Amino acid sequence: MSWKNTEQRFGSLSIALHWLMFLLLAAVYCTMEFRGIFPKGSDGRELMKQFHFMLGMSVFVLVWLRIAARLIAPSPKIMPEPPALQEKIAKLMYLALYLLMICTPFLGWLFLSAAGKPIPFFGLELPALTGKDHAFAEQIEEWHVLIAQTGYWLIGIHTLAALYHHYVIRDNALLIMKPERD
Repeated sequence: MSWKNTEQRFGSLSIALHWLMFLLLAAVYCTMEFRGIFPKGSDGRELMKQFHFMLGMSVFVLVWLRIAARLIAPSPKIMPEPPALQEKIAKLMYLALYLLMICTPFLGWLFLSAAGKPIPFFGLELPALTGKDHAFAEQIEEWHVLIAQTGYWLIGIHTLAALYHHYVIRDNALLIMKPERD
C-alpha cells in the first residue's frame, strides 16, 4: 500500500494518522473524565491533567501533518457517489472535526498560559502564549470546555455516519479508511 492517497483509497499515511488521532482523542477524553475519580490536589489527578495536556498537544501537532497529507494527494471517491447535499454536509463535518482538533488544544495551551501554569509536553515545557491573566484564563477555559463537549457530538456523528454508509448505504466510505491486511 502506498503512503499517498489515490482516487481509490486513502494511503497508509492518512489511514495511520486517522486512527492514531482517534486513539489520541479517546485518550484525551478519558484523561479528562477519569481525573474526577481522584481527589483535587492528589498526585493521580495531577497526572491525569498532565497527560490530558500532553495528549491534547499531540493532537495539535499531528493535525497539521494530517492537513498536509490531505493537501498533497486527492481524497478517494466514495462509490457509489453520494448526493451533492450529502457531500456538502460531509465537508462541513470534516471542517468541524479539523477545527475541533486545532482549536481545542490551542485553547488549552492558551488557558494554561493565562493561568500562569506550566505547559508540559513529554519532558519539555512549551512557552506561554500570553501573560498571566485570571479573568482571561476563565474565559478561555469556558470556550475550551464548550468546544471539547461539542467534540463528543462531532465524533459520535462522524462514527454513526461511517457505520451508516457501511451497513445501510453499503458504499465504500468506511473501506477506503480501513487499514489493509496482508
